Amino acid sequence: MTIMTPAPVDRQGDEEMLVPHSDVADDNQPMEVVASAEPANALENPPAEDPPTSRFTWKIENFTRLNIKKHYSEVFFVGEHKWRILIFPKGNNVDYLSMYLDVADSSSLPYGWSRYAQFSLAVVNLVHNKYSVRKDTQHQFNARESDWGFTSFMALSELYDPSRGYLVNDTIIIEAEVAVRKIVDYWSYDSKKETGFVGLKNQGATCYMNSLLQTLFHIPYFRKAVYHMPTTENDMPSASIPLALQSLFYKLQYSDGSVATKELTKSFGWDTYDSFMQHDVQELNRVLCEKLEDKMKGTVVEGTIQKLFEGHHMNYIECVNVDYKSTRKESFYDLQLDVKGCRDVYASFDKYVEVEKLDGDNKYHAEQYGLQDARKGVLFIDFPPVLQLQLKRFEYDFMRDTMVKINDRYEFPLELDLDRENGKYLSPDADRSVRNLYTLHSVLVHSGGVHGGHYYAYIRPTLSEQWVEEDRLALRVESGGIKMGMDGDNQMEIEGMEAFKFDDERVTKEDMKRALDEQYGGEEELPQTNPGFNNTPFKFTKYSNAYMLVYIRETDKDKILCNVDEKDIAEHLRERLNREQEEKEFKKKEKAEAHLYTIIKVARDEDLSEQIGKDIYFDLVDHDKVKSFRIQKQMPFNLFKEEVAKEFGIPVQMQRFWLWAKRQNHTYRPNRPLTALEETQTVGQLREVSNKVQNAELKLLLEVELDHDLRPIAPPEKTKDEILLFFKHYDFVKEELRYVGRLFVKANGKPGEILGQLKKMAGYAAEEEIELFEEIKFEPTVMCEPIDPKLTFRGSQLEDGDIVCFQKSLLSETPERYRYARVPSFLDYVQNRQVVHFRSLERPKEDEFCLELSRHHTYDDVVERVSRQLGLDDPSKIRLTSHNCYSQQPKPQPIKYRGVDHLTDMLVHYNQTSDILYYEVLDIPLPELQGLKTLKVAFHHASKDEVTIHTRLPKHSTVGDVLNDLKTKVELSHPDAELRLLEVFYHKIYKIFPPNEKIENINDQYWTLRAEEIPEEEKNLGPHDRLIHVYHFTKETAQNQTQIQNFGEPFFLVIHEGETLADVKGRIQKKLQVPDEEFSKWKFAFLSLGRPEYLQDTDVVSSRFQRRDVYGAWEQYLGLEHPDTSPKRIHMSNQVIVMKLI
Repeated sequence: MTIMTPAPVDRQGDEEMLVPHSDVADDNQPMEVVASAEPANALENPPAEDPPTSRFTWKIENFTRLNIKKHYSEVFFVGEHKWRILIFPKGNNVDYLSMYLDVADSSSLPYGWSRYAQFSLAVVNLVHNKYSVRKDTQHQFNARESDWGFTSFMALSELYDPSRGYLVNDTIIIEAEVAVRKIVDYWSYDSKKETGFVGLKNQGATCYMNSLLQTLFHIPYFRKAVYHMPTTENDMPSASIPLALQSLFYKLQYSDGSVATKELTKSFGWDTYDSFMQHDVQELNRVLCEKLEDKMKGTVVEGTIQKLFEGHHMNYIECVNVDYKSTRKESFYDLQLDVKGCRDVYASFDKYVEVEKLDGDNKYHAEQYGLQDARKGVLFIDFPPVLQLQLKRFEYDFMRDTMVKINDRYEFPLELDLDRENGKYLSPDADRSVRNLYTLHSVLVHSGGVHGGHYYAYIRPTLSEQWVEEDRLALRVESGGIKMGMDGDNQMEIEGMEAFKFDDERVTKEDMKRALDEQYGGEEELPQTNPGFNNTPFKFTKYSNAYMLVYIRETDKDKILCNVDEKDIAEHLRERLNREQEEKEFKKKEKAEAHLYTIIKVARDEDLSEQIGKDIYFDLVDHDKVKSFRIQKQMPFNLFKEEVAKEFGIPVQMQRFWLWAKRQNHTYRPNRPLTALEETQTVGQLREVSNKVQNAELKLLLEVELDHDLRPIAPPEKTKDEILLFFKHYDFVKEELRYVGRLFVKANGKPGEILGQLKKMAGYAAEEEIELFEEIKFEPTVMCEPIDPKLTFRGSQLEDGDIVCFQKSLLSETPERYRYARVPSFLDYVQNRQVVHFRSLERPKEDEFCLELSRHHTYDDVVERVSRQLGLDDPSKIRLTSHNCYSQQPKPQPIKYRGVDHLTDMLVHYNQTSDILYYEVLDIPLPELQGLKTLKVAFHHASKDEVTIHTRLPKHSTVGDVLNDLKTKVELSHPDAELRLLEVFYHKIYKIFPPNEKIENINDQYWTLRAEEIPEEEKNLGPHDRLIHVYHFTKETAQNQTQIQNFGEPFFLVIHEGETLADVKGRIQKKLQVPDEEFSKWKFAFLSLGRPEYLQDTDVVSSRFQRRDVYGAWEQYLGLEHPDTSPKRIHMSNQVIVMKLI
């Protein structure tokens, strides 16, 4: 398949971004441990005629001993290309494992090389493979971006925790699946020319919206209704959903290039990247239809949404033994169909109408008949003309406490017959005269994983034999061609049919067979590289699959696929869009002719007075805020002066222009006046004199001299002995800086000769003493030095364009009375001042207060100002946390006491600077807290409620120290009771901590730490006794699969040699204090790796259990099956005991 060069990757997620790593790739560094690749059979290459795809497995031993920043795998081949994996074992400046795919031979490839690949990277879970972490992306590799991947692949705390299963015996396994695709020049491709259709621009995370909008646009009846919604010429598209959608559809219908969606998203109220991330296709579809339905009320198109998309089904409960039936009619705009456990759409519909039996403990209460056996189900009253099917590709995994994507193979037919098998899906009230035969119109596809990916769609606008692909499609592949019927009915050959693919900005023609087959999902088997050997075929999961289907009923096809032309579009809308097009063409023409023009920016004294002390403090002017002229390059400069005379009212003979120059210290000052000869040149020639950069602007200063009546006069001749200086006045009382004018001074003159003029400029009395400073530079630090009044201007190295700042002398003043008594200190303050927004860590979205600080403030300065703001006496009780500019959340780790030097270090996050800090008020000083380890421990007592305790102990303390201190804080059954500390996760016990284990590395964020008394029977175990795990569980059936769900509090139990289940049950009932009636309903099973084996009372329990020292013993346990109906225990969560040991 030919894949277009990708536009910028759609990034949704995480918390993370796909980026090339920031370091420059260097040669492999010496390593303490050499990580070996798997044998050759771990890498399988498909035949050359298919896109090269391979999997590479990398086993890294002694992982925790890697003392290098980055680590490369061995080189592996995909097709003819060399690749390798690059990891940062301790993170690429983040607390996550960073992992990238790298072009291994990038340094030796020819100039201009590029290569496009779709790939996934994974860290394999060595205990449960299904918990492996896998992330997918795509990228066009080149010399500048020779590696690409995930800076925040997975948290280091999770990776390095041996009990999580990723790091076992200090070994991890990393996998890469890479598919190399052909490259087509994306930028030169013309969708309209090639296909007759145009795409939609991606705003960064809106490809899911683009797919839906293209689908709706290609339902002509819907498009016509949108056009007929009443809007006015005074409406703004960004504030009107109907007008924004009309505008979008009009441009899709008549534009030659891709169309932007910003006006539409603004009309939704979405104006940030986060807004796009908070929606999915189904939600967007419903929100959009609801808003349009509301806007259509009272108009000629009222009811259109219902007519197109609304169907009805009947929920019923029917008693088996008595004549009673309860029904409820409900409407729907789309149907959610199960994918997991279903082969195709028909299987999903079968499951949708499946009858549920209500009997036993789950009988139905039928009003006057009481509890009755009954049947519960759903049947359809009618289906809509346009049937939208949402496929449940995403579901919640209770064991992992996260969403997962279902990539199972799932087929769907070109023709869908919902009258099949005598109308098995229809209710008795359904109108059987309506033929519910549907034809597939579009297929929306998601490519990627649960954490992100790309959306696109296939569409068949006319339901003819030609398809349009928006990156969606669907049919069934059989030997010899693609068939229309799922079960062989109406099998119409469509071999050779074309598909047009709408993928954001581009629409392409695709091969139908490949396009359809790839949207079913499931697995694909690659041919073996060594067919003569008995190797297991390599299968890989296809992460691109359909998640929404749109069908149109055959009997309504002609009405829905109606003609839509300009007569359906309001005149004001056509005029508005034509004006927009004219403006666009004008800008395009202006851009095309830009090489014929020069932009001239003219600064005047008025600009300096307006800007200095308000918009700027350093240099003289912001050129982006002065008058700009667009002048043809061939115009003589003398003619341009006439343009200036018209604009400013300054006669030509009274104008003198100065060229600006950028100095080596990065300041920008007037350099010299234009000569008479230069003014005879063209504007283009003059620009080249001032700036060699192509298409650069010409920046000028207009000097105008005034007489006593403030009327312009001809500027006097400037001699070589004269210097043009600019003057700023500083008022240290008001802390104000302003521009007061310019003067020509004699190079051999001294400052004393102009003091009178300066005093007059500032409004000072003649006897006032003043001090002079030269503003030299401001980057990277401010440099403003006193001018020696005894030296000449030339002796002080002053030249044209220099800036002199002056102020009152402080000889009669006390400088300490003022914050910034002199010009240099004020300019340093201005350059480094920073307004910081402080937020409480408990309320991270709300600003509590703001402080104006200096970037040079030390850690102590900042916490002192914060404590003063909060009215605290001890600044060391303030703990600060920096802001993550990407996630807009506090960073996970707070700032350590004096862990940074200056405020700047607190605000920088990679290459971005924030203005937000979070604070906490501690109960003890931070230096003291940092020497302690805080653990949250739940103490369990046999007959009392649980108590949650936060312990603070020195970091070098042991588990034994924790238990000893707990004894003084909790109520024990007897003074000599012994305690133990357990690690509990998802209602299973994973570890008993040895008393000598250091607490510094114990993690209580993911696991529950539980302390309890050790029962006496466990202290004296016989040689044949066993200490087994006992857990509560229920069985849940979801999508035809039974899952074990643990709940409640797990515990240990001693079982003796030869002891039967009947004996064990008695001890369990006594321990748990369960009433006889309830306990009699419990079932008991031996479970290993989630599979229950039910036990009888006569079974010997000990024979089922293996030795205690086997790894993974927590997965073998005695299970107590019963409903989780008991109320939650009331934990004493508010009675927190804080312990502190110094």
